Amino acid sequence: MKVNGVKKAILVALADSKIDNDQLTEHLDELAFLAETAGITTCNRYIQRLPHPDVRTFVGKGKLEEIKRDAFANEVHSVLFDDDLSPSQLRNLEKELNPGDREQKIRVYDRSLLILDIFLMRAQTAQARTQVELAMNQYLLPRLTRMWTHLERQRGGTGSRGGAGEKEIETDRRMIKNQISVLKEELKKIDKQRITQRKSRNNIVRVSLVGYTNVGKSTIMNLLAKADA
Repeated sequence: MKVNGVKKAILVALADSKIDNDQLTEHLDELAFLAETAGITTCNRYIQRLPHPDVRTFVGKGKLEEIKRDAFANEVHSVLFDDDLSPSQLRNLEKELNPGDREQKIRVYDRSLLILDIFLMRAQTAQARTQVELAMNQYLLPRLTRMWTHLERQRGGTGSRGGAGEKEIETDRRMIKNQISVLKEELKKIDKQRITQRKSRNNIVRVSLVGYTNVGKSTIMNLLAKADA
């Protein structure tokens, strides 16, 4: 949500006992800089020390409730996590931060998605935008694959199907693969268009006029171009 034209965000970092406070501050300062680059102002920071991330929501339940209260009270645009989140964590966090009665959606980013989003914002051409979108999808796909492998191990490698989570991951993988194929085809079309444009430009004769000031370069150019003097 924008408040007075400003997009506000909460930064979140998770750390174990091996990371000291100076390192955490440095990491969050970098994340705040990335947010600023994306046009987002940081309004608060949260740090939680855990031996490992919560599988479902990355941070613990109590910390998430604290973040939610702050996000709702300050009408933030997004919550930015300093680490990479799994697709299921992203999905669960967005559900937690966006209950059904809220009109304005709070976006959830991890560091990598924020960086890709910045590239997408800065992309000036159709080719650049398509390349960044392709990178986003290629970034997500291996993480889904790793989750799928983990589920296969949990099943004991029996090859059985039917779990709701498994079907959801399969659907996500299929959608992302389809999108990757579409974007690759789009890039091929763009490349063909650029080749055609270059060939067209190659048929154009380019002429340069060189000379001192006031020797009649403009007059000669107008005559060659059959323009009015």
